[in-house]
This record gives sequence, C-alpha cells and structure tokens, in this order.
Amino acid sequence: MTARQNRVRPTGEIVAEPFRGLFMGNRGILHDGAGRLGVSRWKHPHWVTCVLAFKGRHRQVMRPNNYTELFFLDEAVALAAGHRPCAECRRADFNAFRAAFAPDLRAPEIDSLLHPARVDRRTRRQVRHEAALGGLPDGSFILHEGTAHLVWGAHVLPLERSRYGPARARPRGVVTVLTPKPTLTALRNGYRPVLHLSAAPLTGP
Repeated sequence: MTARQNRVRPTGEIVAEPFRGLFMGNRGILHDGAGRLGVSRWKHPHWVTCVLAFKGRHRQVMRPNNYTELFFLDEAVALAAGHRPCAECRRADFNAFRAAFAPDLRAPEIDSLLHPARVDRRTRRQVRHEAALGGLPDGSFILHEGTAHLVWGAHVLPLERSRYGPARARPRGVVTVLTPKPTLTALRNGYRPVLHLSAAPLTGP
C-alpha cells in the first residue's frame, strides 16, 4: 500500500512515509476526495496533537470531507511543527503546557498567539528564526548542517526518517530554530515533551 502524505516533519513539511509515530494531529481538512493534499496546509488556527487511541473511537484515515489525520514521530516534532497538546484527549498535558505557556489563557487564545509564530500566511511557509544555540531549552528543534536536530542537554540528536540518530555535541553559535518562539517559552518554563524511544539513551526513559 502506498504511504499517505500525512507525516509531519519538524521543518513543517507534510510527507508520505509509512511510519506512523507516537501522536496524531489535526489542523482541518487538507485533502481531497482521493486523499491528496492541496496547496493549503491548514484550514484553521487550532493545531492540536492527539493520542492515537481515545475512548475507543475509530476513524477512517483521510475520509472525504473529514479532517486530515496528521502523524508525528513524537511530541517534540509536533511542537516544532507548530502544534500544541489537545485539550480533550490530552487534558493533563494541555494543562501542563498552558501552565508553562500562559496559565490564564484558554486554548483559542493560545492558538491566536501561536499561529503567526508558526506559519507565514502569505507564503504558507514555516516561520523560523535565528538564536544562540546555548540559550535554547531542551525539546526544541534546530536546523544543523541542513538536518533537523533535537536539542537536549549538551547534545543534539539528528532526526532520521523514523528515529533519532546518534547524539552529537551541541554546536556553538547562532542557529536556525524551527520550534515557534511562544512554544520555546513553554519549554523554558519546564514543559517536557514526550519523546520517541530512540532518544532514550540520551534523555532517559
């Protein structure tokens, strides 16, 4: 079976890969009746990250006239791509994210702050920024030598197709940051994303 184009990378690309990952996401109906993605990569500003199973609900992936199920290797990838925890199926994680982000804001208000920081409405491209790598929190994503890397402690982990590669020493200097600036605030304030098992040798279980 041909892989569907619904796997999200930390660079914002939505690609066709057979590896589902740890989380599902939603940002509206992006596909047509044949399951093909159009030009638009979002239909509303509420980009959420959901668990793969919740209350026994079952969905036909990419069913016509229903939201496009997107998939992420792990939560750090989802955060870099601009998503936040779902307030329904991941209520405890959403509350933790909100407490680290802005405790007094409701989900739509969080989204209103996130949306201009994750996608350029005119170009439809991911919003990126430059920052000193030494000041970035654990769980953020950067571009290093043309590849997305997860930042953790004194190291960075290159993202491969379905896992993280071997850890490398955290480089110095200014880098291109993929994780939106508002999300970096939550990470700095202690929010810890769920990571893929391949990151465990460095980050712990």
